[in-house]
Amino acid sequence: MPRIVHFDIPSDNPERAQRFYQDVFGWKFDKWEGPMEYWMIKTGEDNTPGINGGLARRMPGQIGMTNTIDIPSIDEYVIKVQSSGGQILVPKMEIPGVGYFATCMDTEGNIFGIIQMNQKTK
Repeated sequence: MPRIVHFDIPSDNPERAQRFYQDVFGWKFDKWEGPMEYWMIKTGEDNTPGINGGLARRMPGQIGMTNTIDIPSIDEYVIKVQSSGGQILVPKMEIPGVGYFATCMDTEGNIFGIIQMNQKTK
């Protein structure tokens, strides 16, 4: 069964947002070495319940945190989302060294991501 495995926090000022979450929750931030400006967030120890996330500059119109759901086939789930009344807002894209990602909207206007992990992507 697909599960939420990651969250993203949009930010107008990444440094300010990092200070806030560090001060309030003690979260740790590490700059990602990928093709975009992104910070990985460690929210706790790996042996405790919970998930980690990421922080990036806000894209136009982006509001609130986005949860990402791990799925076995991005192509299959894009069809499932659309046939169940949802929308694909950002089509399938490759994230080098991570996998394939798409941004979706459910029937209630909630935005979420789907990701097919595949570390062999270039």
